[in-house]
Amino acid sequence: MTDITLAPDSIVGDIAARLPGAAEVFRRAGISFCCGADSGLAEAAEKAGVALPALTAELQALIDNAGRDAPAETPALIDHILSRYHDTHREELGWLIGLADRVEMVHGDHDEAPLGLTEALIALRDDLESHMAKEETVLFPAILQGGGAMLAGPIRIMRAEHQDTAELLRRIEHVTHGLTLPVGACGSWTALYTGLRKLCDDVVAHIHLEEEVLFPRVLAS
Repeated sequence: MTDITLAPDSIVGDIAARLPGAAEVFRRAGISFCCGADSGLAEAAEKAGVALPALTAELQALIDNAGRDAPAETPALIDHILSRYHDTHREELGWLIGLADRVEMVHGDHDEAPLGLTEALIALRDDLESHMAKEETVLFPAILQGGGAMLAGPIRIMRAEHQDTAELLRRIEHVTHGLTLPVGACGSWTALYTGLRKLCDDVVAHIHLEEEVLFPRVLAS
């Protein structure tokens, strides 16, 4: 479960950044959560011509299922975060940056070209690498040694860095026009956006698992 609540004035950008799967729900509904990040749910639904109850129900289903499969034991949960997210982010960013650079160079004169995407992905890579290194060398070992409530300070820093990461995801969403492919997009462009959709959704799931499961568990121990 998660402590995210849904109300007519709940901010779309906050939901997309914190709830795994919400970004894809908003994309399908035609709701922007980068440029329209400060819009409330009701306002965003009205602009997109979407029924608010149906949108809220779909998001609530995501909340109900969030974190259910998280390992019950903290060492196993950390191992899962390392293998499922840290290793995967590094691998995927490696090839996505090269592919983004190629698409920008080949299609830079297209009206819907994702100009600035390579730069945004490099910024995300550097942001995540710094953050994950702190977790791997300092925070996670301290958790496994039983730091408990004494880790409130480092965890507070990690939460702040998560907000920076969320801003970078919004930047990627913006320069790719909501990860919307133009008509007749080539295979490289299609593969790029498919990979980006997974990466961005994975990063949100990664942050959620730490914010809503790991950190509260540690601070309560």
